[in-house]
Amino acid sequence: MKNFVFVYRETTDTSATEDTTAAWGAWFGQLGAKVVDAGNPFGDGRSVTKGGVSDVTSSPVTGYTIVKADSMDEAVELAKTCPLVQSSETAVVEVYEALPM
Repeated sequence: MKNFVFVYRETTDTSATEDTTAAWGAWFGQLGAKVVDAGNPFGDGRSVTKGGVSDVTSSPVTGYTIVKADSMDEAVELAKTCPLVQSSETAVVEVYEALPM
């Protein structure tokens, strides 16, 4: 199995509520052993370039999860069931294969 990173993007407010927290918990339960790292939501950050560092206070990137899957197609099928994309027309889950180094 390979590792895949789900990167969550959402441009609208997705503040945690009891319902959303329960939906995420249920989803992680469905994924079971495929979850390598459930991840976390992101707060403000810093952007680092050769030219310096700047604050990132508004970004559509809202969090991540790492899962195991046999293929990109399987990982995409898992991402389709994510509570974020199920509940929002503007949400996106980007799926990336994490290549071994």
